[in-house]
Amino acid sequence: MIDFSHLIAADTGQSATPITCLTASQFDGWLRQQSDAVRAFVKASGFAAKPHEYVLAPDGNGETLRVVAGVADSEALAVWSLARLADILPEGYYRLDDEVTPGQAVIGWCLAQHRFDRYLSNGSATDKGPRILLTDKLPDSEARLAEAGATALVRDMVNTPAEDMGPAELERLAEKAAKAYDAELTVTRGDALEQGYPMIHAVGRAASRQHAPRLIELRWGSEDHPRLAIVGKGVCFDSGGLDIKTAIGMRLMKKDMGGAAHALALAHLVMVAKLPVRMHMLIPAVENGIAAGAFRPGDILTSRKGDSVEIGNTDAEGRLVLGDALTKAGEDTPELVIDFATLTGAARIALGPDLPAMFCDNDDVAGALHKAGCAVGDPLWRLPLWDDYGDMLKSPVADVNNSGGAFAGSITAALFLKRFAPDNVDWVHFDTFAWRPTARPGQAVGGEALGLRASWHYLQQRFG
Repeated sequence: MIDFSHLIAADTGQSATPITCLTASQFDGWLRQQSDAVRAFVKASGFAAKPHEYVLAPDGNGETLRVVAGVADSEALAVWSLARLADILPEGYYRLDDEVTPGQAVIGWCLAQHRFDRYLSNGSATDKGPRILLTDKLPDSEARLAEAGATALVRDMVNTPAEDMGPAELERLAEKAAKAYDAELTVTRGDALEQGYPMIHAVGRAASRQHAPRLIELRWGSEDHPRLAIVGKGVCFDSGGLDIKTAIGMRLMKKDMGGAAHALALAHLVMVAKLPVRMHMLIPAVENGIAAGAFRPGDILTSRKGDSVEIGNTDAEGRLVLGDALTKAGEDTPELVIDFATLTGAARIALGPDLPAMFCDNDDVAGALHKAGCAVGDPLWRLPLWDDYGDMLKSPVADVNNSGGAFAGSITAALFLKRFAPDNVDWVHFDTFAWRPTARPGQAVGGEALGLRASWHYLQQRFG
């Protein structure tokens, strides 16, 4: 994960610029208590304490500065309450008023200062120094720092071009995590992949040797703890295969491994917090390329489960690799399976870029996830696993077709995955965008974690 510990420090009374957080309803009462000079200054600035508004105001004696920030709730700060401040303030130390706790706002404070500068020749030199937030609740902030670090990991992985974030790079990141947390890493490739995970192999077989397909597995935790499986779609680049995408459709396909990034980030959170589970993370890592050996429309693949799958469209490849991975995940009889995938454009048309589509047959689990997402500012929206639409996946020559046609695309994709998810096990599927097309405070254009923190807080409630 990305380390943000240098941006949050214990408050030992050191010199720092104070930050006053106000809601719009509190603003008039606060202003009446200020000196004439401060009132005049604040009124002249046009500040009205709306969320993300701020003003640098003199204190009562007119000498030192105070940051006055507009927030939605001044007592329990939301994730992005301080994000704009962290982005625009000069480097130095800052302290919230005594009655305000930073809470989740630590996440936004850190992420606002994060830059993806790997390919900039003078990257970090273009940014100012750190803005450090002081707090007397450092243990709580440490948990938030982990969430910020996991979110930044997703962003950096998704932002990295496919040439530098292929299957081998995903393997190296998993290996790094395994070493950090004393986890067990297993990687299946070559003939073993073809024999054991034929759909993963078929999708990735047209890629160059450098980007050869593989299944990456990470196991961690005590054998006597409840079993948790986390699966992430690792299509490191998606050309569409022989059903090739348009140039515009291919432009962002470096992000098609966003599910893998979410899975690895969630695994980090589980391990760093020592959640009492037996975790099994699986990433089917492939590049959906175009070459003489590419799988074709009309081919019939045999899955690890044994079902035959007719290829209606080679651009519906993510569900194929996930199908084999979900089958493997079920073989360890987990209590819960969560998968993340940048799976369908249909989900984006239905819900836009900010809301991951969530599919789950268990109403209690779905409700708890939705509640967790709302509580931590990581919203989700449940779509139905409408079994009647399963007819759209019928094939006259195989057990199932991998393409359900134009209607209800995200639902038919989820129904395809449901065939391979283990029976009588809680299973959650996230169809996430993993990308932010427009900037907001603390949320830059580019890779984004959507559904990660909601899932993590749910896991803490269920297993913690």
